[in-house]
Amino acid sequence: MLTRKEIEKQEHLILAPYATKSIHTKGRVYKEKEHPYRSIYQRDKDRIIYSTAFRRLEYKTQVFVNHEGDHYRTRLTHTLEVAQIAKTIARALRLNSELVEAVALAHDLGHTPFGHSGEETLRKLMTDHGGFDHNSQGLRVVDLLEEIYPDFPGLNLTYEVREGIIKHSTPFDRPRPYIPLESKGSPTLEVQTVDIADEIAYDNHDLDDGLTSGLIKEDKLSNIKLWEITSHSVERIQPKISKKIKKLQTVRSLIDMQVTDLIKNTEKRIKKYKIKFPEDVRRCPERIMEFSEEMKTMRMPLKKFLNKNLYQHYRVIRMSQKASRIIRELFAVYTENPEQLPPSQAVRLKKDSKYMVVRDYIAGMTDRYALEEYKKFFDPYKKV
Repeated sequence: MLTRKEIEKQEHLILAPYATKSIHTKGRVYKEKEHPYRSIYQRDKDRIIYSTAFRRLEYKTQVFVNHEGDHYRTRLTHTLEVAQIAKTIARALRLNSELVEAVALAHDLGHTPFGHSGEETLRKLMTDHGGFDHNSQGLRVVDLLEEIYPDFPGLNLTYEVREGIIKHSTPFDRPRPYIPLESKGSPTLEVQTVDIADEIAYDNHDLDDGLTSGLIKEDKLSNIKLWEITSHSVERIQPKISKKIKKLQTVRSLIDMQVTDLIKNTEKRIKKYKIKFPEDVRRCPERIMEFSEEMKTMRMPLKKFLNKNLYQHYRVIRMSQKASRIIRELFAVYTENPEQLPPSQAVRLKKDSKYMVVRDYIAGMTDRYALEEYKKFFDPYKKV
């Protein structure tokens, strides 16, 4: 029988010395008896999956708004893809894959509807009222806003998973207004794994969605070295495959190439910085998990291409502007007259400011719920 105690013993035998062991956890805010057959991080992962915020990710935008099509990435499918990539990296480097998976599944729980456009709009609206960013909002979700358990608010996750949410770092991150935990030094290798898996996922899967939508034309990728290498490799091995399968296999090869480079280079950096224990990771002045210089150089043109040809495409900008307008007008309606909030939200006005209540309410919306709320306020023929 494989009990939690046995799982903890196996971690010492299987995981690297610098991996985060569940037996060394800093614990939970509220004391609980741990499960006899699940590790603490597996339990955290389960709690995240069963949360309302996680289910809502199915109808939150990655790049394309939900009603634009059924086959584009959503926050949920993106999250699952990040978790898969991150687990591959973690297992190769003998890190704690259960901690990695829990952090990966939670990393976008604080995202607004309508992707980064929604987040940027809400950030501006909250400038004088406490600020907003999706990392700190994600921590609010798991610490306070989820209502499942009778004995404590939130999900009562372990310190390490909560730290992973707040220290999640990508080019989109900003200063964090809500940090209820002391966390100094560099993040653990498990957290760094999720960060870079997130970057790999959205670069390559946004490219896939861009090609599928027709916003990106494949012939314009001919000068992108990474695309050229992988596309020619797929074509050489399978010259008679359809255009659709070739595209999918090329994107798959792009991910594999980057993940392989990352694993090999990170292993070198672990040796270079003499990383023996988790404390060595925290003391290291720079992140250990990193691509080789050659891969960094090859990735940059692809990132610039996506920014110019996808994120700045006029149709994406139109979607972003429409989303921003919806968020702004809903925010104005609720803050000018909070009595229009539903009872489940209005009850919080007794202890929290109206701006905090409205921020949490809007951030928790799915794309389609926000659209429905907008129609109720501004379409005279829509029932309220």
